[in-house]
Amino acid sequence: MNWSGLENLLSGVNQYSTAFGRIWLSMVFVFRVLVFVVAAQKVWGDENKDFVCNTRQPGCTNVCYDHIFPISHIRLWALQLIFVTCPSLMVMAHVKLREGKDRKYVELHQGSHLYANPGKKRGGLWWTYLLSLIFKAGFDSAFLYILFQLYHGYDLPRLSKCQLSPCPNTVDCFISRPTEKKIFMLFMVISSAVCILMCILEMIYLIGKRIMKILKIRHENERLVFADQHELTTIAPARSQCRSRRDPTVTDSELELSKRKDAKTTVL
Repeated sequence: MNWSGLENLLSGVNQYSTAFGRIWLSMVFVFRVLVFVVAAQKVWGDENKDFVCNTRQPGCTNVCYDHIFPISHIRLWALQLIFVTCPSLMVMAHVKLREGKDRKYVELHQGSHLYANPGKKRGGLWWTYLLSLIFKAGFDSAFLYILFQLYHGYDLPRLSKCQLSPCPNTVDCFISRPTEKKIFMLFMVISSAVCILMCILEMIYLIGKRIMKILKIRHENERLVFADQHELTTIAPARSQCRSRRDPTVTDSELELSKRKDAKTTVL
């Protein structure tokens, strides 16, 4: 299977990811895809050919192999990698949708942009990114659970007992290189668990950052409301400043006449 196309496609997600997302993507391609392509396929390539049971009964070996290996590890891991990496395409599709809307908006409104930065994780893109993290962690967890249930743990025994028809009795079956295969299986399981942890940490980071931003905006709004409600009014002038001053252009007789008029007005 050619993984280079998927790698080139998902490498563009790096510019929209957080630090945790970049670490997750590096782990997927270095510790999972690369190991899967270079080493794991060669180690598990002989699982059917070198599977041996101590009987010559026709069909017994095939039935026992199907019972011990319900699904090939290689095919299961390939499905896991496809399902785990596909949610990242949701983010890229959402960003491309924003960029298309922004281009149309620029054409209609003569240069003004609808989005200052289409890749900024705000609004619907924030929810899309968070949903992709939930899907990635959920798919990895589901495949680890399936692997555990199919093989009754993360172990490969050197000797397996089989008594299915058409086997004449209980036969002993052996797989090739069980220790090496067990090591690779544990490596893939641990790398999947670390990727799940990175997704959880990134979700905590995104939600925590969003909560801090909401609290900061609420605090700023409360501060502005408090400032508006408790705005200081202009201090009244001193009583001495309120006393009327004598106009230097008014004579004493005119001032006396003005006082008499004010007194008559007060009496009336």
